[in-house]
Amino acid sequence: MKLITRNTDYALRALCFIAKSDGKIIPVSGLARELRVPQPFLRKILQVLSKKRILKSLKGQGGGFLLKRSPVKIFLPDIMRIFQGKLRLNECSLKKLLCPEQKTCPLRKKISGIERYVLRELNAISIASLIG
Repeated sequence: MKLITRNTDYALRALCFIAKSDGKIIPVSGLARELRVPQPFLRKILQVLSKKRILKSLKGQGGGFLLKRSPVKIFLPDIMRIFQGKLRLNECSLKKLLCPEQKTCPLRKKISGIERYVLRELNAISIASLIG
């Protein structure tokens, strides 16, 4: 299990770089070069963030991306959900079938508590806190 996937990692790195730019428009080419990420791959990630209203996209010559939200209002779980879906540390081995033991399973209760703790800790991490 990976807690943070490659897409989420690249998105976070891009958001931190853009946040440090003090409102300047950042072109994808420059961002890809700085982050050492393939430009087409990064462009797709930035487009997703734009559709989710995390970034603002400016087209044409002199275009690029800038933050649509304040860095203090962009939290790690927001970005994780966009690229990874809901954070789950454990899934029942029956997958999509409803497990008859789900409500009484002692292991599931422990893991649910761990999930709540991890989410609480992750919710304290914003882009602003990452750029210090």
